[in-house]
Amino acid sequence: MKKAGIVLTSLLLVVGLVTGCGATAPTPSSSSAVPADVKVIKDRGVLKVGVKVDVPNFGYKDPKTGNVDGYEIDLAKAIAKKILGTEKIETTAVTAKTRGPVLDSGDVDMDISTFTVTEERKKSYNFSDSYFTDGVRLMVKKNSGIQSLKDLNGKKIGVAQSATSKAAVQAEADKVGAKISFLEFATYPEIKTALDSGRVDCFSVDGSILSGYLDDSTMILADRFSPQEYGVASKKGNDGINKVVNETIAELKKSGELDKMIQKWGLK
Repeated sequence: MKKAGIVLTSLLLVVGLVTGCGATAPTPSSSSAVPADVKVIKDRGVLKVGVKVDVPNFGYKDPKTGNVDGYEIDLAKAIAKKILGTEKIETTAVTAKTRGPVLDSGDVDMDISTFTVTEERKKSYNFSDSYFTDGVRLMVKKNSGIQSLKDLNGKKIGVAQSATSKAAVQAEADKVGAKISFLEFATYPEIKTALDSGRVDCFSVDGSILSGYLDDSTMILADRFSPQEYGVASKKGNDGINKVVNETIAELKKSGELDKMIQKWGLK
């Protein structure tokens, strides 16, 4: 009897161990689990995006309809579809100066706002792989007689607040020996108005942005410098969001859809 009891106890222990192992559900792998930052978006049912509304072909608000459209809006919808299965987005208008604060406050999940990736900015935000490459250029009045950056010696250049344009133009001006000064503005329309009124002699920003403000009285100079890589920005720590964005951009590139978006909006 004593022997039988020992055997029975041993068998129960073995069964218990087997049952215990079988009862423990396998933990999902990190690749299949939905990251917490992405789950917030899925639960909400809408992707919140900071976008420009004064950059024709990238993000522009039609004053008649109130609709915002452009290349970056299309990209935002593609990312929303990847996360939600629908293209449902909620946009917040941002400028070069305000796009960081709306990310910091959590008002938006990401910025898709002609946000140039720099090593300094990477210290504050996550940036996706590049979805567009541009370069800083110069717009002047046709009757100004200005043909190159060197001709802007002693002139005033209008740039956006907190943009990379100022440092890029200054670096190039130093190379050619041009002494220049700057006026900073909150929005691109303000810079264009300043150029038209003569408050500044040149409007400088990325070439694709300038092209949206080109008219019969202005021209864009041949000078092109400081390549600008645009990336989708999200908060530090929101690595799940950054991963989904990179996956979306990679898929769009592979399928050719990203090139189609660029062509659709006439970007170069």
